[in-house]
Amino acid sequence: MSNLANVHKCGLNEVILFLLAIIFGTGCSICSKTMMGLHGWNGTLDENGMPTVEPFQKPLFQTFGMFVGMTFGLIMHWIVLAFKISFPGYDFDQNGADEGDVEIPTEKTSLTNKMKAESIVDNASKEIPLWMYFFLAIPAIFDLAATALCMMGLQYLDVSVYQMLRGSGIIFVALMKQYVLKDHLHKYHWVGVFWNVVSVVIVGGTAMLASGGDGEGRNNSNTSQTFWGVCLLMAGAFVQAVQFVFEEHVMTMDVPAPPLLLIGMEGLWGTILGICVMYPLGYYLPGSDHGSYEDPFNTWAMFTHSKNIQIAFFIYFFAIFFYNLFAVLVTFKLSSVWHAILDNFRPITVWGTDLFIFYFISPLFGEVWTQWSYLQIFGMAVLLYGTAIYNAPNAGSLLLEGQWWAFGINLSREYEEVKRELEEAEIDSKWEAKRQEFKVRTHSSFIESPRISIHTQALRGIGAQHN
Repeated sequence: MSNLANVHKCGLNEVILFLLAIIFGTGCSICSKTMMGLHGWNGTLDENGMPTVEPFQKPLFQTFGMFVGMTFGLIMHWIVLAFKISFPGYDFDQNGADEGDVEIPTEKTSLTNKMKAESIVDNASKEIPLWMYFFLAIPAIFDLAATALCMMGLQYLDVSVYQMLRGSGIIFVALMKQYVLKDHLHKYHWVGVFWNVVSVVIVGGTAMLASGGDGEGRNNSNTSQTFWGVCLLMAGAFVQAVQFVFEEHVMTMDVPAPPLLLIGMEGLWGTILGICVMYPLGYYLPGSDHGSYEDPFNTWAMFTHSKNIQIAFFIYFFAIFFYNLFAVLVTFKLSSVWHAILDNFRPITVWGTDLFIFYFISPLFGEVWTQWSYLQIFGMAVLLYGTAIYNAPNAGSLLLEGQWWAFGINLSREYEEVKRELEEAEIDSKWEAKRQEFKVRTHSSFIESPRISIHTQALRGIGAQHN
């Protein structure tokens, strides 16, 4: 029998979440890229008495800003709990009267209501154990470690190669899903993952070709340095994959962490680690930012003296929060593999947005169309193809049943088996819902339920007349 753990119903809500994550993820990347290109006054004067203007290339500041933005999830978490707002991952059980039921006041009503209230388990509002708040520091550590490894690897590689290797993280996510979380991936899932990796290679290769065949020319690394850069970047992709899988696991444990709490605590711990670990290391490690890898004092001076940087950061702050929010919800509603697929969409959507900015807003920003841009269009098509295969058997997916575009692959039997198990699971779910409903209606065997249907009252009235 196949395992249905990775067969998720991808309905309208899931599609909307995925599209919102793409939109805010694209906006986040554009804001990040824009901030890297801004210049600002660092608060000092040169030898001629003129303000010293520098480029605002501060990757650690952007990482720190991401964590600070994510802490807003804690505020949303408390608001959802306080006002019992319907939100994914929060189950406020409202055991009110069913339609057609009326309240019959009796001497037993207050006692029965008290027993019923004590028996209701409210998953969202029950007290979250203290250890959970410390446990959620782990994904923040993973995120910070992945960012550090990727930034160190980028020193020895070009951006095009970085893009390709970072996108390969979906392989690690899929492997850990199967062998760590023990969630069986079907054959068509692996085919979809394969085509996702192919699309990343095409897009990265296109960037390399567009830059002249040897990258952007800024890295004159020898073979050993390039190998070291690849190792660092692959390690970063692996740690990022561990983070995605861990986030999925922590939201599905026996004592699950709600998505907003996960985002908020990850942001809080990331902010603490940024102040206590990331920035001290960035300041004392040698680099090109006034002798440091990144000088936080120079960063603050430029930020406070430039309105453009402040506006760009304000937009980035909210874009990165909503991207992380919707990305975690994609993991919650679908899986960590879908989170990895989401990240693979970003380079293509960013490229398309850059084209739009260049040709329709301002040629000072964005990206120009080149002879290799057709390959990027092809890479996007391959990405959509792989995603549609992975999405089976939901509506809008592609089923590999021996068609010409399936390249001779026929997985008809697997699709039939999955559909049959989904139907059986749906029937079981309906029966379980009916059983729980019946259990609520027959709450006590020795206390008469205060909620009696209108039909029951009518029958009792008829019986009383006969008596």
